[in-house]
Amino acid sequence: MFIINEKISIPFSEIEITAVRSEGPGGQHVNKTSSAAHLKFNIEESSLPDWVKKKLINSKDNHITASKKIIIKAQRTRSLVRNKEDAYKIFREVILDAIKKRKKRRDTKPTKNSIEKRLENKKNRSNIKKNRKKIDY
Repeated sequence: MFIINEKISIPFSEIEITAVRSEGPGGQHVNKTSSAAHLKFNIEESSLPDWVKKKLINSKDNHITASKKIIIKAQRTRSLVRNKEDAYKIFREVILDAIKKRKKRRDTKPTKNSIEKRLENKKNRSNIKKNRKKIDY
């Protein structure tokens, strides 16, 4: 079981992780080895609770595709083992970020001082623009 937190865990059978060729610099090593980890997870077919699925699907994370799958390609290091660990870490962060409780925004009023300052600035700008007009002789 892959444990996300004390309430949520996912069986490893639902997470598909494969080794793929890495991109970028690395010389011959990059061309010969498959050291990048490609993690795929289908949200709709998973054993996650429905409320978690909804939050994940509505999340604006770049790892979540339109087909409701999480796809992560980890290729920071030259080691497949470390890239797999990195992919699992990113996967956990994506889920935790989606289920994080957001604070509700409270409307605030501008202070009296800020209102007065704004009006004073408006008057000053108005005077500056008035003084730009042509003078009648």
